[in-house]
Amino acid sequence: MAAPEEQMAALSVADGGAAAKVKPAKEKKLKADKPKQGEGNGDKKKKETKLGLTASKETDFGDWYSQVVVESEMISYYDVSGCYILRPYAFAIWDEIKNWFDARIKELGVQNAYFPLFITEDVLMTEKEHVEGFAPEVAWVTKSGSSDLERPIAIRPTSETVMYPYYAQWVRSHRDLPLRLNQWTNVVRWEFKHPTPFIRSREFLWQEGHTCFATKEEADEEVYQILDLYRRVYEELLAVPVCKGIKSSKEKFAGALYTTTVEAFIPQNGRGIQAATSHCLGQNFAKMFGIEFETEEKTRAHAWQNSWGLTTRSIGVMVMTHGDDKGLVIPPRVAQIQVVVIPIPNSKMGEEATKAMLDRAAAIAAELKAAGVRVTTDSRDNYTPGWKYNFWELRGVPLRIELGPRDMDSGVAMLARRDTGAKESMSWGELAAKVPGLLEQIQGDMYARARAAFDASIEVAYTWDDFMAALERKHMVLAPWCDEEAAEDEVKKRSATKDAMGAKTLCLPLEQPELKAGTPCFVTGKPAKNFALWGRSY
Repeated sequence: MAAPEEQMAALSVADGGAAAKVKPAKEKKLKADKPKQGEGNGDKKKKETKLGLTASKETDFGDWYSQVVVESEMISYYDVSGCYILRPYAFAIWDEIKNWFDARIKELGVQNAYFPLFITEDVLMTEKEHVEGFAPEVAWVTKSGSSDLERPIAIRPTSETVMYPYYAQWVRSHRDLPLRLNQWTNVVRWEFKHPTPFIRSREFLWQEGHTCFATKEEADEEVYQILDLYRRVYEELLAVPVCKGIKSSKEKFAGALYTTTVEAFIPQNGRGIQAATSHCLGQNFAKMFGIEFETEEKTRAHAWQNSWGLTTRSIGVMVMTHGDDKGLVIPPRVAQIQVVVIPIPNSKMGEEATKAMLDRAAAIAAELKAAGVRVTTDSRDNYTPGWKYNFWELRGVPLRIELGPRDMDSGVAMLARRDTGAKESMSWGELAAKVPGLLEQIQGDMYARARAAFDASIEVAYTWDDFMAALERKHMVLAPWCDEEAAEDEVKKRSATKDAMGAKTLCLPLEQPELKAGTPCFVTGKPAKNFALWGRSY
């Protein structure tokens, strides 16, 4: 990753983060703000662009989200609908996620590899249930130049059918197991639903792990190891609370034995989000692709397989969870820039005093960098302090350090938190020692607030009326049910209103409330088998 100072130079100042000129026809266009004349120091006038968002997160969530990801320079729209450019400020967050997760899976014995983007039609069709689950989203290459291809070639929506023919070649003996590979790559799923940056796009980045084991017990163990790593990505890096659970039969991955998931939730619009999934594929794909091995007892057996994936959707969930009407609020652990130092000279200061202030700001930044803090200094002299504050607040930098004339006289600096707006004065000598701890406190506080909001958004309901009342309050609902697909279909149909989609199971939480004998399903009245977490979702 480039240094924060280098990345700062790449952030647009001239246009204030305005949207790109070309946007897909079906996606709402954002108007660029017109420049206005800012107030300068003394007689020196400064031309400044207007900063800030015009939509409110609480009252106009969709427009707010569309604005914040563009104005903060996380993405730019591309001229293919449903595709987006990840700008450096967003990609740096993906880098932090990637580096953390990659190190953990390597500790488990997973190795990285890369498989081609293209899939032949006959291979894609090998596993019928699997391909039927993805068929509407598969993009096909049918031409080479002006000539039609003899056979169309699919662009991978996921890589089971790309990788497993070769797993069958590589796995011959129990000594070849476990086989544990991961790839960091892109996939294409030609979504026709409402495109949303990070959340639902036609091309996205992800990691996908594909592993083979000799026994189901080994496969089961890995499924839950990976699931907990996904929980940690969200909760420990992104400060986003999630619920670990198992998908219903209707919602599980096509062709899987079972699917585990971490589910996030956005209180402002009452929508759940599937945050990441870890699947046990059983022996289904192994049988289809001939992945079998000789056991220690000299018999033949099919491998037990898993697949698991985490995508750039995680960045969008983070933005939705923490952002406010000023812009992004980025957790310190994934922030490209954790601290911005802003010297505030004025027109009354002489050249020597101004230089002393700039030198002190540079020294503070150097000391913080030596302490492991990702820091930049904003010494631009053609923008007012207030404009700079707005600029960095829009980009969600966790901590701002202000250095004004009085601070120079007192040997202190003023610290302002992005998450709460709280300010405190701190001596120069304390900064390098205390700022890292303050950043960790900000990280913890952000998670605690998000967790409180998440927990407050779950209601327990035992009747249909209570279930619907909770949905109308934009909450998730934990309800006893009979675990039947027909019942889930009925809930989705009956819970749809003229203003809102129907609800579905988000997951069967791993931590289940006590289910007393004889408790009826809230929708069918049949004996309940478990509690499911229901909600409207992306």
